Amino acid sequence: MPQMSPMWWTFLMLIFISLFLLLMSMMYFYVKVKYMKKNKINSKMYNWKL
Repeated sequence: MPQMSPMWWTFLMLIFISLFLLLMSMMYFYVKVKYMKKNKINSKMYNWKL
């Protein structure tokens, strides 16, 4: 393991960080969209009740 060049580790780390950020952003937007849909449904129901 230590005989590998530092450039390899840097490249690996960059890939890992970028994938992690991508995953977190996807999860964030997925939750946001779900929450917005829930709110829209609730607001429509309230309008209908009124």
